[in-house]
Amino acid sequence: MAIAKAERLMNLALCLLGTRRPLSKRELRGSIEAYLEAGTDDSFNRMFERDKDDLRELGLVIETVENLDGDTGYLARRDSNRLPPITLDAEEAAALGLAAKVWQQARLAGAASGALQKLRAAGMPEAEDDYEVHSALEPRIPVHEAAFEPLMLACRDRRPVTFDYRKANSARPEQRQVEPWTLECWRGHWYLAGWDRERGAERVFRLSRITGKVRSRAGAFTAEVPDVVTVRETVESWAGETATRTARIRLRAGAGYPLRSRAISVTERGDGWDELEIPYGHGLDAWLVEFGPDVVVEEPADLRADVVDRLRAVAKN
Repeated sequence: MAIAKAERLMNLALCLLGTRRPLSKRELRGSIEAYLEAGTDDSFNRMFERDKDDLRELGLVIETVENLDGDTGYLARRDSNRLPPITLDAEEAAALGLAAKVWQQARLAGAASGALQKLRAAGMPEAEDDYEVHSALEPRIPVHEAAFEPLMLACRDRRPVTFDYRKANSARPEQRQVEPWTLECWRGHWYLAGWDRERGAERVFRLSRITGKVRSRAGAFTAEVPDVVTVRETVESWAGETATRTARIRLRAGAGYPLRSRAISVTERGDGWDELEIPYGHGLDAWLVEFGPDVVVEEPADLRADVVDRLRAVAKN
């Protein structure tokens, strides 16, 4: 079965690379034996779509062209599928090798390893990995949320999605219809930025609050995807990184290192608590709730009220 599929994919790739004009599904079905043996049109269409997606996953750039008669044709231009000369020096090669080690998530680990193999086959120099030899630390980007992989693929393929999302101050999740733009990691948490169709506005969702499965939906995006830098700034703001003022909190001694690392000032009270002044931006209330009884908000009053409301919602749930 595996050999038959590999042969079918190879034949399809050769057809798409060897043509000078787009080939229709009908022409491809008549040129590849495995497609001729497909019992029905539906079986062939399902097989062809899977094979086309598999070839794209392997890196083949397949163009879809519509002719004057309205028929859809496919081809893979050689100039679009030829890797340009690799001119990386040893330091650049080492940096790529280090970047490939960052991902713990299985799908990305395989993609990174495969990319390195292709680059080395094309002439990228093999660099001595001094980092691995001399360092006891190894970089990692942890990905624990089940929603990460389907959202990553949806962002790549520009596919709308639906999922159930529980806000920090809500006891029950709500369904969201989102056009996903990008995934960003802040303070060890993953966030999705995208367009919320029901609210008609840009929104940011923390992946750990997505419940159930992420389901893909057919259709094109209705909102324009902004520049990636703008999206990162939005995630930064929603994650509480952009501070507009300061807050004063009490923190139990020996607890809350992430808060201490961001503090503008720390004062020891001598009663088992320290007083911190920290930057206050959007999302700080949700972050403080994560430290539970180790944090008490002194001021401002609106931040204290938001934290209390979130804690009460958690207690009710």
